[in-house]
Amino acid sequence: MEYQDFLATGKSEIEKRKDGPCVIVTPEKGENENAMAKAIFDMGMGDDLIISSGQEVPPRIGDHDEYPIYISLSPTKLQSFLKNLPASLRNRRDDFVFISGGLHYGNIEKVLKDNGYCRDTMTQFLATGFKAKPIIKDISTTLGNAENGEEKRAGECAVCGKWSGAVEARLERNAIRCKAVFYREWRRLMWERNAYDAVFNLVGAVREEPITLLDVALYYEKEVSDILWGISTHLRGMKAITLTYGFEERMFAIGESSGSDEICVLNDDMFPFIYEEFLMVPLLNEYLSYAQDERGLLGNSSFMRQAGSGNPLLIQGNLRADGAI
Repeated sequence: MEYQDFLATGKSEIEKRKDGPCVIVTPEKGENENAMAKAIFDMGMGDDLIISSGQEVPPRIGDHDEYPIYISLSPTKLQSFLKNLPASLRNRRDDFVFISGGLHYGNIEKVLKDNGYCRDTMTQFLATGFKAKPIIKDISTTLGNAENGEEKRAGECAVCGKWSGAVEARLERNAIRCKAVFYREWRRLMWERNAYDAVFNLVGAVREEPITLLDVALYYEKEVSDILWGISTHLRGMKAITLTYGFEERMFAIGESSGSDEICVLNDDMFPFIYEEFLMVPLLNEYLSYAQDERGLLGNSSFMRQAGSGNPLLIQGNLRADGAI
């Protein structure tokens, strides 16, 4: 439901469904997806059902004939799953909860659009505000208080759609912050997270030595900011999405608070779901070209290069490669 539709109902607040038993769909093999599935199960009340992607779902779980179905599949597996739904899932599409965000789930908007699932009633869960292993832990961070006294935060989970209330309740019961929002706001948050995942990892991965997301936040602010503003302009023109005031502050806060043990990486399998939508951003395109040509990364990924793509002026620590501060 979008905001204008909500106003038309005459209700004072969004009707939120309660958390209850659910089905969690996992791949037969997939360490990261199964870690997320286990976390969702562990945050439940012990009556959930975990199945592999080819299995049927039951008509009822306990006394519930309607329940959320979490799709814990990476985007490389999601496309095939949606094309080959088991019979019992075909009439339950409105109950799907799609997981996105981070380097394991990425940006799945195009996959959902191509299969007719990207609509405002569909439940979509941005699951980047907590760690699923070794223990379930909230990793959002505070930015202090706004002028009205409300606490400002960065990196929270967010959810929209039919089952948003159930997802929010499950996480908050386990001390994981989560915002249930309208689809338009959720989409903006998702694209902001996509930009963070893309830029911080790219700027860090092209270094000669492995560095963490924390290192990027501390020492490569100018490079990151230059690319982020290019992405902001691109999203406004191509996707009608405006990253709201303070997006840089939020992203750097995430890197500083939770990036100390996250090594910057570029992954060929996830390239289409992290970088494909940003290839028209000139500076980001230059960095990707440099990653391939000079660092031998992304060897299995192909992309259209922008005119003039070559060796960007990388910053070595706080010093630019050309010697300028």
